[in-house]
Amino acid sequence: MAVTSNLAESLAKEAQAEGITSVVAAAVITDADRVLLVRRNPDDYMGGLWDIPSGTVDPGETIVDAARRETREETGLTVSSVDRYLRQFDYENSRGTTTRQFNFAVTVAATGPVVLTEHDLHEWAALAGDLSGVTDGVRKVLAST
Repeated sequence: MAVTSNLAESLAKEAQAEGITSVVAAAVITDADRVLLVRRNPDDYMGGLWDIPSGTVDPGETIVDAARRETREETGLTVSSVDRYLRQFDYENSRGTTTRQFNFAVTVAATGPVVLTEHDLHEWAALAGDLSGVTDGVRKVLAST
């Protein structure tokens, strides 16, 4: 599904109507048959798990803009296009409330160098490989790429 401003607005409104107060945008960055994974710092919430670049949507920011910003902040990579909406999933956050994560397939201007600011490791993992270190939500997103 192509990403339009109408789609992003619709997703945000749907989450709000369902009582979701915390919204996260995430970017699936691929290079051939590999996907960029980042590992959460051991002392963070869900520490040690592998994830995709993601973060909270700031007030006044669109979900798509947040996916671009979070990718740049967490990896140093610049998103050149947000290609399509993949899917969403909900999870319990560190405050015990529900967060909805919206996931987008993106293209980056260059796949490196990856410069981490919030994670302790990164890897380019095979999409068809063992993704046992990611959550079920992320695994389902990656299966839809």
